Amino acid sequence: MKVLLLPSYFLPEGISSPYISWNRNQAFVEEGWDVVVYTPVPCRGISDDVRKEYKHKKLEMMLDGKMTVHRFSLIPEKKNPLLRAFRYFVQNIKQFDRGVFFKDARSCDVMLIASTPPTQGAMAALIKKCTGRPFVYNLQDIFPDSLVGAGFSNEGSILWKIGRVIENFTYKNADKIVVISEAFKQNIMAKGVPENKIEVVYNWVDQKAVVPVEKEYNPLFEELGINKKKFHVVYAGNLGNAQNIDVIIDSAKEMVGDKEVEFLIFGTGGLKEQFVEKVKNYGINNVKFFPLQPMERVSQVYGLGDACVVSCKPGLGGAAMPSKMLSIMSAGRAVVASFDEGELTYILNHYNCGRYAPAGDMQAFVKIIREMVADRKACEEMGRNARQLILDQFTREYGTSRYVDIIRKVIENGRN
Repeated sequence: MKVLLLPSYFLPEGISSPYISWNRNQAFVEEGWDVVVYTPVPCRGISDDVRKEYKHKKLEMMLDGKMTVHRFSLIPEKKNPLLRAFRYFVQNIKQFDRGVFFKDARSCDVMLIASTPPTQGAMAALIKKCTGRPFVYNLQDIFPDSLVGAGFSNEGSILWKIGRVIENFTYKNADKIVVISEAFKQNIMAKGVPENKIEVVYNWVDQKAVVPVEKEYNPLFEELGINKKKFHVVYAGNLGNAQNIDVIIDSAKEMVGDKEVEFLIFGTGGLKEQFVEKVKNYGINNVKFFPLQPMERVSQVYGLGDACVVSCKPGLGGAAMPSKMLSIMSAGRAVVASFDEGELTYILNHYNCGRYAPAGDMQAFVKIIREMVADRKACEEMGRNARQLILDQFTREYGTSRYVDIIRKVIENGRN
């Protein structure tokens, strides 16, 4: 059995929660399956030297030779949204060509397609029409709803209408749609997707790879020159529009007089320089920026924090259950969220593993941090509760086994 992947980004690119797809690929290989990947030469979150190196790596064998990675040339990703859209368009054409005509792709039994960019699903539907190959759509973000929430479009606009056409075409042709929350399921069911086509699989964390690291044993304090005695609020991930990093920086400005509190931001993204400049303009010294760290240092990054941040712009987070939160919880740290009310906030409250403020409400966010600083023992208790919840309900083994079962059934149904 062979699984075809057509990702927009692939290792060694700096993307949010890359372990999710990697764990899935490992599970496929452990099942005895082969994995075939067609992806652009990397560009996000890497140096020019690394990109040049990968331009010469047209073919790679990974996971003991069971995963074949084919790379193709593509212009680097730009900050301008129109140029980024053009890049995705060219990428779709190249991946369609490979999915239909290239020998390695034609030998595959099924496609697993991610929802970034949203045109990936429509591209996979066209490949299916040409080859008869079924596909499973992994819906991590709902388009065009996300555009409206981020303020890039309005419901009823031309862009929104085009997005709905793309969305409906994808859902209609997908053999199965894997969503990351019950709220996502209800969203697409309201748009006419039958319930029997939808599978809910929460993102997970590798609980053996992301573990609690006590401060006295964390080498990053010394390596990065961070004071162990302070109360640290850590954010790690993409520095873009949807993440609302402004609420963190504005909170830091509000708390500049709280001398024991320091904000640590690890990340990359199109707006990083803008955020760095904002801190400079504020003239505050309680925010430090660092590069996004390798996967193997996630435990140490979150281990720097007494509390770790999950944030979003208002209107973007109600249906989401971000994998970032699960990594924080697996690291045994309290979650402090600036987020829309939904599944994430229910978990924080119900299991006492963190606190949340309404998305964009800086004053409420500051109030939570100050309460955690004032009662560090309660904050530590939240971290212990978070780790236990991961062990009970969000393990890698459960999540990856669900994907294996879903894909196996799609292939079996296609053969019957």
